[in-house]
Amino acid sequence: MHPLLLAEGITKRYRGRPVLEGASLAVGGGELVAIVGENGAGKTTLLSICAGIVARDSGRLERHGRVGYCPQVPGVVELLTVDEHIALFAAGLGLHRRSALAEARDLLAELNLHAPPRATARELSGGARQKLNLALALLGDPPLLLLDEPYEGFDRASYVSFWDHVDRWRSADRGIVIVTHLLPDGVAVDRVLELVVPR
Repeated sequence: MHPLLLAEGITKRYRGRPVLEGASLAVGGGELVAIVGENGAGKTTLLSICAGIVARDSGRLERHGRVGYCPQVPGVVELLTVDEHIALFAAGLGLHRRSALAEARDLLAELNLHAPPRATARELSGGARQKLNLALALLGDPPLLLLDEPYEGFDRASYVSFWDHVDRWRSADRGIVIVTHLLPDGVAVDRVLELVVPR
């Protein structure tokens, strides 16, 4: 069986400066892989390449199945409401609007976000925006999740709850890649990819 994601020898330069040099990553269904490293090591760049957002300079990349991507900075539009975000993403994914709204509201409730559907993104706190960001990544039940510090802005209870959700997603045979600065105690990962700043 093919892994859901296979990246081999990924290289990326910005303005002639190396950001990634030969990075490799693989994740299959039911696996949790953590990407760690100091600032500037290329963690976000690698995840963006794996998600198809940023072009690689060289290396091999294969994805099998749809990807749910949660960037570190919430990809929300300030003047759109919660429901409008859901409808927009549902249309992009080819999902039925009504069922997508119901699914997303369930996801938001699981993440303990109870914002009014007509609340605009600019009315939400930073943590609430990130919960919306995460729910949009989960929309349509993608088999592969690429999560870049998805708990940014969460309070302590939401942070602990997030890792409980990760365990459930993994048990549902999803492949998960998480960029993180710190793995909490008790979280068992299948692999850790540590990136270093290219010299």
